[in-house]
Amino acid sequence: MKHFEVNFDGLVGPTHNYAGLSYGNVASQSNAKEASNPKEAAKQGLRKMKALTELGMVQGVLAPQERPDLATLRRLGFSGNDASVLAQAAKQAPAVLAACYSASSMWTANAATVSPSADTQDGRIHFTPANLTNKFHRSLEPEVTGRILRAVFNNDRHFCHHQHLPENDHFGDEGAANHTRLCRAYGEAGVELFVYGRSAFDVSQPAPKRYPARQTLEASQAIARLHGLGDESAVFIQQNPEVIDQGVFHNDVIAVGNQNVLFFHQQAFLNTASALAEVRAKFGEGELHFVEVPTAEVSVQDAVKSYLFNTQILTLPSGEMAIIAPTECRDNPAVSAYLAKLVTLGTPIKGVHFMDVKQSMRNGGGPACLRLRVAMNDAELAAVNPACLINDSQFARLDLWVEKHYRDSLALDDLRDPSLVLETRAALDELTQILKLGSVYPFQR
Repeated sequence: MKHFEVNFDGLVGPTHNYAGLSYGNVASQSNAKEASNPKEAAKQGLRKMKALTELGMVQGVLAPQERPDLATLRRLGFSGNDASVLAQAAKQAPAVLAACYSASSMWTANAATVSPSADTQDGRIHFTPANLTNKFHRSLEPEVTGRILRAVFNNDRHFCHHQHLPENDHFGDEGAANHTRLCRAYGEAGVELFVYGRSAFDVSQPAPKRYPARQTLEASQAIARLHGLGDESAVFIQQNPEVIDQGVFHNDVIAVGNQNVLFFHQQAFLNTASALAEVRAKFGEGELHFVEVPTAEVSVQDAVKSYLFNTQILTLPSGEMAIIAPTECRDNPAVSAYLAKLVTLGTPIKGVHFMDVKQSMRNGGGPACLRLRVAMNDAELAAVNPACLINDSQFARLDLWVEKHYRDSLALDDLRDPSLVLETRAALDELTQILKLGSVYPFQR
C-alpha cells in the first residue's frame, strides 16, 4: 500500500476583496480598502495547484463559500429582497456587509484539523471543521465547510467527520493553521503538534497583550479527543505570546513541519526546549530534524512580511523535500539569503520553488494558508471524490470557469451591487457540477 500527503487547496471565491477584516493580521490590515482582482487571485491559486502536480504531487481542490452571506444579514435585521438587504447593509453597517462578503475560506489551512488513519484509534481519517470564533467573518464558515468536506471525503469506511467545536472563544479553534504532524513516513503513526495561544480556563497562564490568541489549549485538547489520539500521539505547545503581538496570528506564520522536519523561528514557542524534548521523546526512533531559524538571521518582522514559515514543505517523489515559497521570500534580502543557506545545511530540504500568490499575500495568506494537508494511503485516495483532484483537464476546466465568471477588479463599493450576488450564485452553481459536490450551498437547498 502506498502512502502520501495530498494538499487540498482552497479555490479563491468570486468575492475576493480587501476589507481589512482580520485584526492581528498585518498584511490584511495594511492593504485594507484597496481594489482586489478576484480573477487573478483564483488563477494564481490554480497555477500553484497545477505546479504541484507537475512536481509529482497529488493535488486536490476545495470549493469556496457562498458569499455574500445573505442569510446572516437577514438574521441581523436587514429585510426585503436581496437588493434591499444589500442597500440597507451598505448604508447602515458597511463593515458588517464587508464581513458577509469575505472570501476568507480560500485559506483552507483554517478549514479543519485533520488526523490521518495511522494516528487514530479507529483507523479512519478524522476531520473537524474549525469554528473560527475569533473573527466574525470567519465564524460564518464552519457549517458549509463541513458540507464541502463531506462531499469530498464521502465514505464512512475511510473518513470520520465531526461537528465543529462549540461557538465560544473558550473553544476558539483555527484548524490546521495551528496543527503540524511529524512522522517517519506518512503511513506510520506520527506525533501531532497542537499549538495554542492561551488557556481559556486558566487565565493565570501567559497570553498576548496586544492581539488576540485565536487558538485555545482547551480547543486543541478537544480536537485530540474527538480524533481518538492517544497521549503518545499528541503534544500541546504554547505559541510565544510576544510573537502573536508582533502579527503572528497563527502558528503557520512562524513554524511549519513535514515528516521528520520541524522548521521554526527561534521565537516561535514558549518553553521551546521542554516542548521539543517532548516531541523528540514521542517521535521515538529515527532521525528528527529541528531546523531553528535564529532571530539574528531573520527577524520576526521579516518572517511575517515574507511569510517564510507560511511555506509548504513537500516530500517529492524523489524522497527529497522542497519548500514552496511566495515570491516575497525571494524579494526579501534576509529571507532569500537564509533560504539559499538552508538547502546546504544537510537537512532533507534540498530545494526551494517560488510561486506568485500576491493576491492572497496582500490579504494575509501565503502558500501554506491556501492548503489543507491530508495524509492518506491509496485505498483512502480512491475513496475521495475524483472530481476534486487536479489533473490537466480539471485544471483547464476550472481555469475556464474562472475566466467566465470572475471580475478582474473588485472595490468595497462594488459589494452593494445586486448583480454580484447573481454572478456569484451562477458561478458556484456551475462549480458544484464541475466538482460533483451536490447541493452544498444555502441558495441550492
